[in-house]
Amino acid sequence: MIIVNTGEVPGKKITQVCGLVRGNTIRARHVGRDIKAALRNLVGGEIRDYTKMMAESREQAIDRMIEEADQLGANAIVNVRFTTSMIMQSASEILAYGTAVKVE
Repeated sequence: MIIVNTGEVPGKKITQVCGLVRGNTIRARHVGRDIKAALRNLVGGEIRDYTKMMAESREQAIDRMIEEADQLGANAIVNVRFTTSMIMQSASEILAYGTAVKVE
């Protein structure tokens, strides 16, 4: 599966638009991580536990988007974007979305 954040795949011709595809995941924070994050906030620096959690969440959202594109018979996804939103005070959603297409 080819995945790009542009409207076209360089060197390929889009022959069919299959439709919008998306994948999402919602993750809740862990109390232990929140305590470590609060301490890190006092001294500054990267909160590695959250960085790792968000990276894993993005990968899971991409995987789910690819599954949906596969079901539509696509071999590429163009215009891929990410968005995040807070679902509740301790949980966030990551959404990956794009347009599933067939390229030759």
